[in-house]
Amino acid sequence: MKNNQSLHLLKPFILFTGLCLGLSFISLAQVTQPKGLQLSNVTKVARLTGTPLETENLPSPNNTAKAYDVGGTDLGIFWQMKGSKVGIFFGDTHGREFVAEKGGKGGGNGANWRSNVLAFSSDDHLEDGITIDSMALDQNGSAREICAGGKTNPQKYNTSIPTAAIRVNNTDYVHYMNIYDWAGGNGRWLTNFSSLYASTDDGKTWMRKNEVTFKGDSKFSQVCYAKRDGYVFMIGSLSGRGGPGYLARIKEKDMLNLGHYEYWNGNTNQWEKGDESKATVVIPSPIGEASLIFHEKYKKWIIAYSYDSAYDPSAKSKFHALAYRDANEINGKWSDLKILADVNQFKGLYCPYIYPLRNNEDQLYFTMSQWEPYNVYLMKADIELK
Repeated sequence: MKNNQSLHLLKPFILFTGLCLGLSFISLAQVTQPKGLQLSNVTKVARLTGTPLETENLPSPNNTAKAYDVGGTDLGIFWQMKGSKVGIFFGDTHGREFVAEKGGKGGGNGANWRSNVLAFSSDDHLEDGITIDSMALDQNGSAREICAGGKTNPQKYNTSIPTAAIRVNNTDYVHYMNIYDWAGGNGRWLTNFSSLYASTDDGKTWMRKNEVTFKGDSKFSQVCYAKRDGYVFMIGSLSGRGGPGYLARIKEKDMLNLGHYEYWNGNTNQWEKGDESKATVVIPSPIGEASLIFHEKYKKWIIAYSYDSAYDPSAKSKFHALAYRDANEINGKWSDLKILADVNQFKGLYCPYIYPLRNNEDQLYFTMSQWEPYNVYLMKADIELK
């Protein structure tokens, strides 16, 4: 009877000890080894701009050279407009006379250069590519420049390149950088300033918003945008592909009030209002031409960007790639750098801009530019947790 009583008294201790051991096992196996996103099986879905090459065997739903005088271009920055409509900003653009792979050098050539142009699409069936519904046109029927570019002030402006766009309270905004020299050294492009244009009529007309102007050496010379919980979040960098990434946010209602922008400081773990200098690094260098999304299915933030190992002191080899990282919280710890695709797969690749309307699936769609033939392609990658 005494032994049984002792055993009875020990049962809670044994149960508690066993429970603790079980919890320890679970924490070691699961909690300390959180799963991260893996993007794999990257493939070209279709050509988005220009004229197909003879060697290409891809869908090409848009003859942008013939229809819009867009023969060669790059970027392909998506953002969701009204409903299921998306806008697509492109960078330096050349007209119908553009010749792909001219002299094997890539890049632009041909007449009617514009610093940037804009397309619209309501095609959300991406398996065979994206059909462009229309572009913002000039009086001659050619895609027109939206952000004032090099021709508007040739003594000071080289070009004006869109970096991100977003719709807030029925207004569409594009952030752009005004460049005066592409060869700034150490992966830098030199800018006069970065600023916003806005449209209140669904992209028909645009006006410069001088009240949001970043200086030429701003940590937010280039940005990527994403909305969540009433805020517009942006990860920014110096212009170019050599610097790190910084984090800021702004309440949607204050989009045009630069003094209300808040910058994440990882040293104090606080948002610092109105003082860009307080922003600390959230993405290690090098980062360039980034896009940002919160994936609803996997509950993860994803940032994708151009990566040049020449500006990465930890790189063991030299190469260009499209890279990505993921995080549970945008101001939390981001994963190590992961390679989405590299130059061995797609020659002259850059600019992975994520399509915003398919963020609840097992595939991630994005655009990719190639320096040769200087055009934009729709891409797809599989997503899984590992």
